Amino acid sequence: MSTPILDVRDLRVSFDGVDVLNGLDMSLDQGELRFLIGPNGAGKTTFLDVITGKVRPSSGKVIFDGHIDVRRQSIHGLVRMGIGRKFQAPSIFTSLTVRENVEVAARGRRPIFSLFRGSSAHHDALVSEVLETIGLADQAQVRAGILAHGEQQWLEIGLLLAQQPKLLLLDEPVAGMTRAERDRTGELLKTIAHQHTVLVVEHDMQFVRQFAAKVTVLHAGRVLTEGPMSEVQSDQRVIEVYLGKSHQQTGALSRRLSGAEPAQTVGSLGGR
Repeated sequence: MSTPILDVRDLRVSFDGVDVLNGLDMSLDQGELRFLIGPNGAGKTTFLDVITGKVRPSSGKVIFDGHIDVRRQSIHGLVRMGIGRKFQAPSIFTSLTVRENVEVAARGRRPIFSLFRGSSAHHDALVSEVLETIGLADQAQVRAGILAHGEQQWLEIGLLLAQQPKLLLLDEPVAGMTRAERDRTGELLKTIAHQHTVLVVEHDMQFVRQFAAKVTVLHAGRVLTEGPMSEVQSDQRVIEVYLGKSHQQTGALSRRLSGAEPAQTVGSLGGR
């Protein structure tokens, strides 16, 4: 059995005496595409903040890549070690071309003394490979600022890929996208997961149902349940956590989780 790329045990974080993460246990296997969902205040964003070094836990264990104690590393150190994070709003260089954006990101992984040298064959090949992966090779010379919203999101994912991370953390990557863009993003995530581990925080239940092989549900700072979406959406504990115990509400949630109701009706299911 391979060593998990991320191993979290009894993770606890408190802010002003309030427990945000309360004994969270979770692990991610290498090459896994995992979706993380949960109601408002479940601790999803704080969890990502801990993994990336932005928040220091009160106690617990967070081991990355089999041996790296995340608690002892800086934010930039964790990036260099292979953890990349994408926030909901795209952060790209709008005045540069698509290719120039990826080139800048790729140079960020090179030793400082090599940044002033010309592009190497390996560097150029990496940039071209990233552009092909995210589907923007034909728009390599287009200024990033005029890309459509979905294309800007794919470009930012490309910036992470150019840094060759082992673990990608994506926060609501399909927010604001059309259905066609969401479908293309889902296929992109499946492709990326062939070489990287991907953890996605998402509130679009139709998207989760379509592309998630395994879902983890957070509630009150710990894992409530995890497994295939087909099992999670019928778990009575999940239904009660989201909408309470009334039969009318339970029926509504079941329809939403199954994709029978529009994705925009489920914003409360994926809040922070």
